[in-house]
Amino acid sequence: MKVPWSLIVEAGPIEVVEPAPAPYMDAMSLTVAIIGRPNVGKSTLFNRLVGKKLALVDDTPGVTRDWRAAPARIGGIDLTVIDTAGLEEAFDDSLEARMRRQTERAIEEADVALLLIDARAGVTPLDQHFAAWLRKGKTPVILLANKCEGRAGAPGLYESFELGLGDPVPISAEHGEGLADLVEALLPFVPPEEEVSPEDADGAANDGTLAPGRPLQLAIVGRPNVGKSTLLNSLVGEERVLTGPEAGMTRDAITVEWTYKDKPIRLVDTAGMRRKSRVEDKLEKLAVADALRVIRLAHVVVLVVDAEAILDHQDLTIARMVLDEGRALVIAVNKWDIVTDRAATLKQIDDKLQSQLAQVRGIPVVTLSALRRQRLDHLLDAVFNIYDVWNRRVSTADLNRWLAGMTEAHPPPAVEGRRIKIRYMTQVKARPPTFALWVSKPLDLPETYLRYMINGLRESLDLPGVPIRMLTRKGKNPYAEE
Repeated sequence: MKVPWSLIVEAGPIEVVEPAPAPYMDAMSLTVAIIGRPNVGKSTLFNRLVGKKLALVDDTPGVTRDWRAAPARIGGIDLTVIDTAGLEEAFDDSLEARMRRQTERAIEEADVALLLIDARAGVTPLDQHFAAWLRKGKTPVILLANKCEGRAGAPGLYESFELGLGDPVPISAEHGEGLADLVEALLPFVPPEEEVSPEDADGAANDGTLAPGRPLQLAIVGRPNVGKSTLLNSLVGEERVLTGPEAGMTRDAITVEWTYKDKPIRLVDTAGMRRKSRVEDKLEKLAVADALRVIRLAHVVVLVVDAEAILDHQDLTIARMVLDEGRALVIAVNKWDIVTDRAATLKQIDDKLQSQLAQVRGIPVVTLSALRRQRLDHLLDAVFNIYDVWNRRVSTADLNRWLAGMTEAHPPPAVEGRRIKIRYMTQVKARPPTFALWVSKPLDLPETYLRYMINGLRESLDLPGVPIRMLTRKGKNPYAEE
């Protein structure tokens, strides 16, 4: 399926967005951060608690780099669970040190820290070092001895008493063992208004008021090292995810709850997506699969491209993928502050969109600088505008008046001496706008005529920049009187 073209938001005067603070944690839930050295099973426990495979899991140490949060409910306790990067004893500007600083921020956000050790490996010097560090902090700590299924973890469980963090809780994150003991260890930290009696443990819903509106699901995608994580940090106004010169730094899809002009947004940063032929590493394959899952769940997708290498083959492949999934697309041209010949660059963007994405005319393109936080308001305005178009519905009466004019101006072709008749049209769904045509011979209606109809819809009924789906049905007008 080929897909179409776009409307470029001309670069105007530079403006800087001052974002509101982002409420990451639910104030009504107990926030717990899972911490520990690399490869002790933190992401496995995170997935177990939240009930979904949200975090990437592999035997390779250091898979998780950014901290991520998700809601959970176990034993009648509402939790916000934070998965963190493995603790490393690094204090310079290296990637490991930046990961450690992210973990420190997660611990500051938490009500309780869950220090996870590998009971089968026993207590290591690194476990002892970080246990001593945690004892000096203000955040309460619960010690979890993971991989205690069977007898192999018993020696490490007994060794863990020496860490000075109280009685360890033996668990198996992979097999789900010991979670009842974890709930019992968490109960003293639950706020009084959230305590749940045993008979209610299987749980009634909260009495709290619901949010006025569901958040817009906004995914940030693109090739590696184009500034996706920098863009997310600039939008929320803090160093929420790791950034740096290293390509492929983001692995997990990191979700951040945020508000822009009183409108709730769920931002998701994804791993860089290279050409399929170049992806050989198992972790990169898992990260790209996670990014594809995020695209399928998104409402609007921001494709970040580098102003110095605009819309190359991989950028266009990602754009087609987004449109094929029926998502609304905004193209963000990052690093615009270093472009010298802006007129020529805009012309280049326009030419590529017209030639490579010619069937989705009006895709918004916004030029910006994520690092300098320039024109971010233009990006978000474009996101909400395209979201409104993506949700738009057209009345059946307007559609059929438009249909009469289109078929009169350019009638459908004749097949075997008889002209194809289009009797009726209606919109069957939005997100993306999807229309059904009742046609006398649907299999014989040429693709070129459907493109003519789609282009006419886009221009006449104000549906720029979103994928439009056209379905053909055989039969008479279902609403006509007999």
